[in-house]
Amino acid sequence: MCAQPHMPLVSRRHFIVQSAGLAIGVVFAGPSGADAVRSTSPFSPTPWVTLEADGTIILLSPGSEMGQGTSTALPMCLAEDLDVEWTKVIVRQAPHDPRSFGNPRFAGAMHTGASRTTRGYYKLLRIAGAQARQVILLAAAEKWGLSASSLETKLGVVIHRASGRSMPYAEAASIAKVPANLPEITEAMLKPLAECRYLGRSLPRLDLLPKVTGRAVFGIDVRLPGMLYGAVLRSPLRSGRPLAIDDVAARETTGYLKTLVLPYGVGVLATSTWAAHRAKDALKVTWSNTDDLPGYDSEQTKASYQIAADNVGHPAVIVDKHGDAPAAIATASRVFEADYISGHLAHMTLEPMNATARVSGNRIEVWAPTQVPSATVNALAKAFRIPPEDIAMHVTMLGGGFGRRLEVDFAVDAVMLATEAEGRPVKVTWTREDDVRNDFPRPLVAQHLQVGLDKQGKVVGWRTRIASESVFARTAPAAYVRAGGKDVPVNEGSESLYEFDSVMIEYLRQEGGIDVGFWRGVGGGYTKFASETMLDEISTYRGVDPLALRLELLRNHPRAQAVLRQVATMAAWERPRVANRALGIAYSDLWDTHTATVAQVSVDPVSGLIQVHALWTVVDAGIVLMPDNALAQIEGGLIWGLEAALKAELSYKNGMPQQSNFHDYSVMRLSDVPELHVRLLRSENPPGGVGECGVPPVAPAIANAVARLTGTRLRSLPMTPDLLRDARARSTPNA
Repeated sequence: MCAQPHMPLVSRRHFIVQSAGLAIGVVFAGPSGADAVRSTSPFSPTPWVTLEADGTIILLSPGSEMGQGTSTALPMCLAEDLDVEWTKVIVRQAPHDPRSFGNPRFAGAMHTGASRTTRGYYKLLRIAGAQARQVILLAAAEKWGLSASSLETKLGVVIHRASGRSMPYAEAASIAKVPANLPEITEAMLKPLAECRYLGRSLPRLDLLPKVTGRAVFGIDVRLPGMLYGAVLRSPLRSGRPLAIDDVAARETTGYLKTLVLPYGVGVLATSTWAAHRAKDALKVTWSNTDDLPGYDSEQTKASYQIAADNVGHPAVIVDKHGDAPAAIATASRVFEADYISGHLAHMTLEPMNATARVSGNRIEVWAPTQVPSATVNALAKAFRIPPEDIAMHVTMLGGGFGRRLEVDFAVDAVMLATEAEGRPVKVTWTREDDVRNDFPRPLVAQHLQVGLDKQGKVVGWRTRIASESVFARTAPAAYVRAGGKDVPVNEGSESLYEFDSVMIEYLRQEGGIDVGFWRGVGGGYTKFASETMLDEISTYRGVDPLALRLELLRNHPRAQAVLRQVATMAAWERPRVANRALGIAYSDLWDTHTATVAQVSVDPVSGLIQVHALWTVVDAGIVLMPDNALAQIEGGLIWGLEAALKAELSYKNGMPQQSNFHDYSVMRLSDVPELHVRLLRSENPPGGVGECGVPPVAPAIANAVARLTGTRLRSLPMTPDLLRDARARSTPNA
């Protein structure tokens, strides 16, 4: 469940235990001798678990809940090896405490994103649950004068089968003592999956009822006593600062309270959200950089980035390399070359950016729908020069994240305005226009692919050059430098499991003057588009079935082969072609997950409109905690991928986005969504990422179907009717 506005801050003693190579913070509620107090007070054998005197079990969820079911799935891992009855469990949002609740895949920070939440917490939470159970067993064993190994548990009760004695967890907790050496739990000591009660089952999601009944607290729902409201006007260009402010008209707005000069804009305080926005809209500001607009133009940028990618003689950062791909391509019997372009994409989360903050002396308290509480705390600590311990961070539910809430700007807004509110809390809410204008969009990317084949049609050299603005250079500059200029999210998906003799993946950082960010699927949305359509083009040249070619190149990867074979069966890949309809196939290996998709597509012969009638997708994501929930996430990813493939683009002229709201930024409508058929393959491999895996194969599957149907290869995203008409015209002699 989400944090409520007044979450108590608890000071506890922290212990570090090394268990199977994992550092786990273990927290106890009081001194080891306070048995009398603990008999009526909650007992916390680990920071994740609290046992109440009435038998209630409180489990904490460290991930941000943005509709993906994290607040149910992660506590299930705790409950499984703690061995408790799910109906007695209450789930709450974990407080910001990275030492106890940090994600190992984010270097111990409390972040949610990049398909790392389940992958990062799965083993840690199961071990923490088993550790808490072992503490309870030790307490019962001491009470009965028995060895803990002679005891077992069943749904919150300790049992000594030989004597028939039993002890509820709550009773054991009332007499538990802190052991001198905390129990060591290894992965081998966890329940076998075949014996798991919860994992692999679709329990009812705990966030659904509060959402349906209106009790769920999103960031935009936070209400605090004495709260003021704020809005911020930013420079038309991100680097601008206010030089002169005329707020005469703003002061005449009913509810207006104050104008604030910020390093990056102008803020207003008011008695309501609407008053704040009316006052903001009435401001007249002279900005530092409007006389010399940098002129960022996305269409011109596409051309310049493509020139950079095409210049194969220009040095680049090597992302991946084995063999000598340039040499192999130079001596190949047949060389394929192609350019690929993908435009900027906005996030358009249903809940616009917002946050609430209160500043009291040197203490800051923030309520925000954020994916990155740790990054937010660190940014505020640096900006306001206070220790992170003086910042209380409360994570609410998120009305969509998609990578936009990996940024901290909206939380900074609230704190900046709260510093001038004399201790009163301030809530800042962006409009949709604010959101689009100040988004950190998915990068605009140009790619150049060269593939060399020998006389038998075998791929002997594969080279991909990616030209794009950098995400990591802005968001994680130290990590970017340590990686030697590699940008993981930008280049994501350019590497693959396909077995080629030689490969070279190169990255050329461009600096066009725009700040780009994370977007659901990030690199996989365009790198797989390029590689999977190129592979299809090669299959056509060789006269080989596209499915057969992929199976050949993945011959040593049975999980990859399995999803491809299964999706081909589901989609009836060998079916006779229906008039004006064709099938296309694509595969992705991102986030430790194997995904194969087949698209059924038609094309209007006059308008060039591409219509997707059905998508079939098969996924092997390893251990899936909640199958129904995973299916919903994959379906969401497919729809997200459809939007990026066919409709959406955020374009810029003179440094300004040309779209502002849902009326001019194309998103998927209900009438646009085709039939979706999704199947999960059962697997006992470690969990893979599910939230984004549906995105990468969609665009290439559609493009491959269009090529099968029309003979025209589309190499730009989005694939609009104009794009198809232009491509056809270029391929027609004397057109």
